[in-house]
Amino acid sequence: MLFGIMNKYLVTVFSFLMLILSCNQGKKTGQEEIALLFPESGSLIKAGEPLKLSLMLSSKLPDSVQYFIDDKLVASAKDTATQMIDTKEMPLGIRLIQAKLYTGADVQELSTNIVLVSSKTPEQYGFKIINTYKHDVSSYTQGLEYHDGFFYESDGEYGASSLRKTTVEGKVLQQKDIAQQYFAEGMTVIGDKIIQLTYKERVILEYDKNTFNLLRTLPYNHAVEGWGLAYDGATIYNTDGSNKIYKLNKESYQPEGYIEVYDDKGPVTQLNELEWIDGKLFANIYTSDLIAIINPQTGEVEAYINLIGLNKEQVEDQDQDVLNGIAWDAKGKRLFVTGKKWPKLYQIEMVKR
Repeated sequence: MLFGIMNKYLVTVFSFLMLILSCNQGKKTGQEEIALLFPESGSLIKAGEPLKLSLMLSSKLPDSVQYFIDDKLVASAKDTATQMIDTKEMPLGIRLIQAKLYTGADVQELSTNIVLVSSKTPEQYGFKIINTYKHDVSSYTQGLEYHDGFFYESDGEYGASSLRKTTVEGKVLQQKDIAQQYFAEGMTVIGDKIIQLTYKERVILEYDKNTFNLLRTLPYNHAVEGWGLAYDGATIYNTDGSNKIYKLNKESYQPEGYIEVYDDKGPVTQLNELEWIDGKLFANIYTSDLIAIINPQTGEVEAYINLIGLNKEQVEDQDQDVLNGIAWDAKGKRLFVTGKKWPKLYQIEMVKR
């Protein structure tokens, strides 16, 4: 996952900026005029706040105006009075806005966009270490889950990827080495099966949970890269390193929708390893010490856990010293975290700041 991270980040930022800058360009049939649609392109609007749509025109007023958000008609008017639009049910993210101005047989179109962000300032948590366990320093952790007293772990890197079952104390009980052409990524347990993502190979590997026998290799075409996985008992959640979390069908593993993740400042990118915990998605933010707690319906970041200073043990490859790995013991209410090639795995407790 180290390869292409900076390029991915730059492309994401560039695409985001291009989208919010491509606005307020009118096209019409008839006489040219100065015409502007507000709010200005890229304006941050808090979810739930009313959205004020207004026009500034330099010449004759139109006979009527229609307003659209993401191609859906949201208001019609016989004048250019400001329109107040409810944003409560709108998904977070970039929303495209159009106004169609009708004057006789002429139609003029104006466009702008907004960025709908979370209305809530995320709560802040630190941590308390409850227990410390051994973790294999050769394990380039990409996915981690706890089931029935054991950890299931996906380890990455070309030529070294594997799927493992270990004790809490770190003893490897079962291991499936992955073909060298694959860089293994996130994994999740679905009943009697395990699925595992690949980084850039665009396939999903499906295994028998008990034997680790490979059952199927399926296409992964909805994103360029595979990063994290989690399962809530009905839906599979999947990250690709952006601010999107895809919702996959639990049988076909194909996408059925997605959410975009935002806090009150803007998009939260580099979402990586996932865990489903008590109705929320916990996501590592790659190359940071943060875990985001995300509302799976809206994409809002409700809280951050800051784990800076958690691992004080020496990591042999400092370039790989990255937090990555969240596991939840649902029965015992225990939260575990680790990192790539970390010598320790930690049981922690969240401490509100």
